[in-house]
Amino acid sequence: MKSYNHLNENELIQLYLNGDSHAFSFLVKRNTTKIFTPIYILVKDSYLAEDILQEVFIRIIKSLKNGAYVENGKFSQWAIRIAHNLCMDHFRKVKRNPTITTNDNFDIFDVYNFSEPAADVKLMQVENYDSIKKAIDKLPQDQREILILRHYADLSFREIAVLSGISINTALGRMRYALINIRKMLPESKLAS
Repeated sequence: MKSYNHLNENELIQLYLNGDSHAFSFLVKRNTTKIFTPIYILVKDSYLAEDILQEVFIRIIKSLKNGAYVENGKFSQWAIRIAHNLCMDHFRKVKRNPTITTNDNFDIFDVYNFSEPAADVKLMQVENYDSIKKAIDKLPQDQREILILRHYADLSFREIAVLSGISINTALGRMRYALINIRKMLPESKLAS
């Protein structure tokens, strides 16, 4: 079995375009969490997030095969931009055709695997996560989006600005207001934990 760990994203793409489907599988595996997390946080539905993630990779395959991918940036940034656009398309579609959802169990921290802490620590974490989740959900959409892209998709402010079609200063300002608003919503004991 060939090892792809040492290859960068552009090298994996070239291998895929030359017929190595395992290279694309490795590329998907390497980037799935980074792409899935902001989708999941934006749409708040794991099944819908999985559907959008699949659509992201379908679009990536089509773009790669049509020669539409230009190696001037990071693959993951490009993929997250595709994911973001698909999420916005979903929201536009829902706005035109509203539906009732029953997923009240959204938890931002279900995306990550945590080791099992002691029972008292676990209880405090659950309370903290719940408070933070509620605070993030109360943020205005533009602030919530910047916060998610920065902290959960691990994008730089420059990448966020390009992805969102705004200036870096606007992205920084929205992040600043998001953090101020979260601090106002959370008791100090929750922030110190």
